[in-house]
Amino acid sequence: MIGHVISPYRPRAFDHCVLPVAELASARARLEALGFQVAADAKHPFGTENACVYFQDGTFLEPLAIDQREKCERTAQRGNVFTARDQAYRFRNGGEGFSAIALATDSADADHKGFRKEGNSAGRKLLFGRTMTDASGNKARATFKLAFAADLRSPDSFLFTCQRVNTPAVDRAALQVHPNGVTGTAEIIASEANPADFQYLLQDVINNRATQAHSFGIEIAGADFTLNVMTPEGLRTHFGVERHVPTRGVRFEGIVFTVADPAALQTLLKENAIVTHEHGHWLVADRTAGQGAFFAFDMRGESR
Repeated sequence: MIGHVISPYRPRAFDHCVLPVAELASARARLEALGFQVAADAKHPFGTENACVYFQDGTFLEPLAIDQREKCERTAQRGNVFTARDQAYRFRNGGEGFSAIALATDSADADHKGFRKEGNSAGRKLLFGRTMTDASGNKARATFKLAFAADLRSPDSFLFTCQRVNTPAVDRAALQVHPNGVTGTAEIIASEANPADFQYLLQDVINNRATQAHSFGIEIAGADFTLNVMTPEGLRTHFGVERHVPTRGVRFEGIVFTVADPAALQTLLKENAIVTHEHGHWLVADRTAGQGAFFAFDMRGESR
């Protein structure tokens, strides 16, 4: 199918992480204490709101909160996959976590057709617009189209491709420079007792059949990142963290960041009394209120 050919040579690029939070204020406080610069609060037309963290590599974090519960519930009932999945995640897991990842695409329409053909579609596409604001307060309208994929065996995670239908000329350069020196997203860490059970869904969304098996799971390379799905033992061995639920299914667990100046990062976190642990070449900040995923900072620096 044109626009949706599964190929090891054209994997999709990473776009962003969806991180449900109980409230944006607590997420902002935690992220700022970690040394991130957080954008202004922004509202979706379907009842959710976010306060994003943008990186120089074009990826970002999306802490997601409920703005208008009635609107979220109403749109979910009417077939909005994004709000329906968010509502289900919060019902099962509480207000904090890591529910989804988004990949970049030039055609959400083609992706949706491909996901349906492969049996991986999670429901209808979503087209929406919202106002974006840069660091100087300039505003512009942006439009997005999303295509969703999921597996019924894995109720606490979903994936989607994100097409930027209309991208306004909003200058985010100032928002992409962070006191902690983080420059981008290198790797997404997920967990599952038998990662290979879900490889076909993940390959379809990332658009790469070339899965690499390792002692604790599988890795699938995107254009600019790696999705690493580990067993619980793998999480413990590689990052010193635990999978907190006994049930099956892929769960997004952590985010690995590239860091320009590891020494400066370490100083900042110490000054802000952030509890971390060293594990190999990672400096790991575990989940807490306002931070639903563990953060692993690569202390080898960008010159590795």
